Amino acid sequence: MISLCHAVALPDLTSVSEARRALQKVAIPLGMDEIKAGEAAIIVTEAARNAVVHGGGGQLLLAGSRRGESEEIRLLILALDSGHGIADLPRAMRDGFSTGSTPGTGLGAIRRLATNFDVFSSTKGTAVLAEVVQRPTPLPRLLDIAGFAVPITGERVCGDASHWVQSENRLAITLVDGLGHGFHAAEAAAEAVQIFQKHSTQPPAEILAHMHDALKKTRGAAAAVAEIRPLSGTINFAGVGNISAAVLSKTLSRNLVSHNGTLGHVMSRTQEFKVEWPRDAMLVMHSDGVQTRWDLSGYPGLMARSSAIIAGVLYRDFRRERDDSSVVVVKNNNTEL
Repeated sequence: MISLCHAVALPDLTSVSEARRALQKVAIPLGMDEIKAGEAAIIVTEAARNAVVHGGGGQLLLAGSRRGESEEIRLLILALDSGHGIADLPRAMRDGFSTGSTPGTGLGAIRRLATNFDVFSSTKGTAVLAEVVQRPTPLPRLLDIAGFAVPITGERVCGDASHWVQSENRLAITLVDGLGHGFHAAEAAAEAVQIFQKHSTQPPAEILAHMHDALKKTRGAAAAVAEIRPLSGTINFAGVGNISAAVLSKTLSRNLVSHNGTLGHVMSRTQEFKVEWPRDAMLVMHSDGVQTRWDLSGYPGLMARSSAIIAGVLYRDFRRERDDSSVVVVKNNNTEL
């Protein structure tokens, strides 16, 4: 599977063209056709412009994946700002409504062009998500999964990486943080992801053991692996190093423990933790580029939104800005359960 992520700062309207160029860097390697790429370009333009005009600036995150030469392509476009929020969201969705010097067609155009659309707005800012899907798979999606990995300012490659493999009733997912940042950190993370792909059907602790052996030739990394079985209602987790993870629901809040160590260098032990996965469960995993003291209780309604929106808000409001940052969120897609 090809997986790409790109982030673009949106300080002013001149950055809208940079956002469109960033889209090409993601859409072309994914093999997105001209029609879908054109729709995505319109979405990027409108989303970036809205973040600048109405939100005072922000950031655009692009995340794309392709599972095979002729299989599904998914492109996530997420515009984040830290403005005052949208006071009347239903009204803002109607064409012709605008609080700025725009025609007022932005959100409506994005919703019409996107395969999937979501938005969350509060006094802390707005997150607008558009997903463009080419050749959608007919298989039901029991889980809603999204993640972003963004390099520290000044680096062109990211030392954080995530990957997942989903079957009918099992999701295996990993989040890796290469030691430090830059090329060598990205090299270690890529090696760990490759090993995960090769051994993804094995239990989490065994996958980490394979990673440890493979990463001895690299700088090393922290990593965690989770195995979710939504129909059985369980999650198994194992981690080594500074990867944070938590399972949240209305009745459960459980931090998942990663043991000290660095894969490829020092790993005293691995231990799997098995906990309940309720129907309304959500898994949040992130690297140490994101603060550990986040709390979603200050964001009423956010947990009901899509995984990509939740991951984006956590990244926007809790990234440390002195290291690569990555967040992955997994939720039950309750319409399929």
